[in-house]
Amino acid sequence: MGQIQYKRLDTDCFNAYSLDSFVRHQTVTECWRKVDNKWALVPNPFVENWTIEQRRAIAEDIEQHMNHDQTGFGAYDGGRIVGFATVSHHIFGDTANYVELVCFQVSEEYRRRGIGRKLFTIVCEEALRLGADKLYISGHSSKESQDAYRALGCKHAEEINEILAEEEPFDIQLEYKL
Repeated sequence: MGQIQYKRLDTDCFNAYSLDSFVRHQTVTECWRKVDNKWALVPNPFVENWTIEQRRAIAEDIEQHMNHDQTGFGAYDGGRIVGFATVSHHIFGDTANYVELVCFQVSEEYRRRGIGRKLFTIVCEEALRLGADKLYISGHSSKESQDAYRALGCKHAEEINEILAEEEPFDIQLEYKL
């Protein structure tokens, strides 16, 4: 593993096949759920593992949106993308100017090396440039994912985007003050 380079995603460095070697694998044992109106960790064992078709569909979606209504950034080890994050250009919210962190992933073998933290910092700078004062995250409810978001300083969203919450009912709605 060499020196990680961070780049804004564009057609020179990202296409529908860019995620072919990306490893989105996570063994989940517990997830956060509301129980009696309080957050609790509950057993929910499953394995998340993107197929090549899922990786290509996600890459195609990123390619379609990048530099139109989203900005994306990638972490590269040589020519291979090992982490990526995208942020929406759409500002929403009544109590704050939110933009959504749409995608935020680090390939399994590159986790816990600061790559996610660096990508998050870059995305936050872009969100500020877009005019936001908070980043909105509809985050996976697994213990590991929520621990990662907490380590970055995210907290439960003060204002819930009902559309995003309905799209992924088990996600936890988070925010990060820029």
